[in-house]
Amino acid sequence: MDLSTKYLGLNLKNPIVPSAGPLSQKIENIKEMEDAGAAAVVLFSLFEEEIEHEASELNHFTHANTDAFPEAQSFFPQAYDIRIGGEEYLNHIRKAKEAVKIPIIASLNGKSQGGWVDYAKKMEQAGADAIELNIYLLATEFNRTCVTIENEYIEIVKDVLASVNVPVAVKLHPFFTSISNLAYKLDTAGVKGLTLFNRFYQPDIDLEKLEVVPNVLLSSPMDLRLPLRWTAILHGKIKADIAATSGIYTAEDALKMIMAGARVTQVLSSLLMNGIPHITKILSGMTQWMEAHEYDSINIMCGSMSYKNIADPSQFERANYMKVLHSYK
Repeated sequence: MDLSTKYLGLNLKNPIVPSAGPLSQKIENIKEMEDAGAAAVVLFSLFEEEIEHEASELNHFTHANTDAFPEAQSFFPQAYDIRIGGEEYLNHIRKAKEAVKIPIIASLNGKSQGGWVDYAKKMEQAGADAIELNIYLLATEFNRTCVTIENEYIEIVKDVLASVNVPVAVKLHPFFTSISNLAYKLDTAGVKGLTLFNRFYQPDIDLEKLEVVPNVLLSSPMDLRLPLRWTAILHGKIKADIAATSGIYTAEDALKMIMAGARVTQVLSSLLMNGIPHITKILSGMTQWMEAHEYDSINIMCGSMSYKNIADPSQFERANYMKVLHSYK
């Protein structure tokens, strides 16, 4: 069976790509992913807040009390000798590129326009084969409209695209008034891929400590339905490749996403729960299913069950919503 696919202009041996997360923080894990059959790896994200914090801390400790002791300034190395603002992340890209042969996709997670361009350039220079932008804008102000937020997405993407030569993908969350319209605008701007979807990790409240606390919940197989629908709707309507993620645990899950129109499927929760070798199990299951159903290649399958290719596209729309509710016993 031919499992090869093409994503972001990269020729991949199969459509299974570990997504951004803690597993890729260790080079030995990335090696194990390659050995298990992963076609590429999206590294854990570099967060804008981490860059800002490092720069702020450096500024504080190198300038504290220098007005009282002028000669103290000579105790510190010159600024160009100090590695700040994600240099460790850039070194991780370099080490990963040296350790494996599969493509390494860097992940940049931010909230403003400021540091995106600079760090996208540095990621490219460090050897990243592509960059995935994870733009996390939470609209908490009453006077901040949906148009304003979407325009910020577009401006950030345009700035990054103008500064790098490697392909750029954008990881979207599903909470937009019109996902189709934003996808079209990003596609027109020149992104090479869209990752559907980012999951916001919602906070919780500790009733004993009376504190707001983080609470990470891994995706479940049921989370597959949302990206499945929008992958199917967008397939063939945009030029950008689609990477589907969330709720992909089995070979069947991956096959469904590919039939909906995904070029690759990104997996993380299933690896955190079952271990990195689970990649091999997914790939083996895909091959067995394709043999049993006489599919020669992934490319023949891709998009075969998308919105534009099925006999009744309303299955992905409101008609299906009514049908499901009326049919439930």
